[in-house]
Amino acid sequence: MKELIDLHVHSSASDGSYSPAEVVRLAKEGGLTAMALTDHDTVDGLPEAVAAGARLGLEVIPGVEISAQFPGGTMHILGLFVDYTNGRLDERLAVLKQARIDRNPQIINKLNALGIPITMARVEEISGGGQVGRPHIARALMESGYIRDLQEAFDKYLGWRKPAYVSKFRFPPDQALTMIREAKGIPVLAHPFTLNLGSAYALKNLVVELKGQGLAGLEVFYSEHTPEQIALYLKLTQELDLLVTGGSDYHGLNKPEISLGSMPCQDRLTYHLVTALKAWRRREYPPGG
Repeated sequence: MKELIDLHVHSSASDGSYSPAEVVRLAKEGGLTAMALTDHDTVDGLPEAVAAGARLGLEVIPGVEISAQFPGGTMHILGLFVDYTNGRLDERLAVLKQARIDRNPQIINKLNALGIPITMARVEEISGGGQVGRPHIARALMESGYIRDLQEAFDKYLGWRKPAYVSKFRFPPDQALTMIREAKGIPVLAHPFTLNLGSAYALKNLVVELKGQGLAGLEVFYSEHTPEQIALYLKLTQELDLLVTGGSDYHGLNKPEISLGSMPCQDRLTYHLVTALKAWRRREYPPGG
């Protein structure tokens, strides 16, 4: 029996719909052997998730997904096996958390100016006490009847260059990579196709640059990757000596089209990838080093 894994999962600590413990329970019930909780710009959900994993017999890999700004837009960098008690990491993530807190009322104000009377109080209720972000604003729009689904909220109001879009501070990639490495984590470029670089040549050049800054792996397997993209990313990992990871990007009800642990080539997303990650981490961060 294959030991299936999912190394890209979100909870209500960021923009997922289920609590960290609920996500762990769903992963266990779904037959996974291990999962990584990788909430956006926060490690707040990790203590709860790790405790639930110990209780239920599921390996929970502590992680984070950091949004970074580069000339082409935003890239997401996963940090796997991070030491979430690292004070420096917490300080840097607090900067990103505050940037999101500052942005949310600005988005609400723009929507109000468009004649859409949603409130920050209602958005906070929808978040369930977790980190408030655009998906929660999207849910408020949907319950008020202004959109049919969450994607329409981004396409019509909240996405880049849309009428209620507000930019926020993000660290550059080299700083995001350093944050992860300082917490003894494994930095992985998430879903490379979203960078929209236009060619395999441009992607390789960027990945080479990122590797020079500390990148260790590529998210090869992902819920939206095509077979052609998977083949390209695998080739890149071989050429550049990078680790292979994969995950669904599960958000629960906030991305209902994505199932926990389900993605193309799922049968190749097994525990041997976790074994390779652990071996890399032991070499890179030796005990007492």
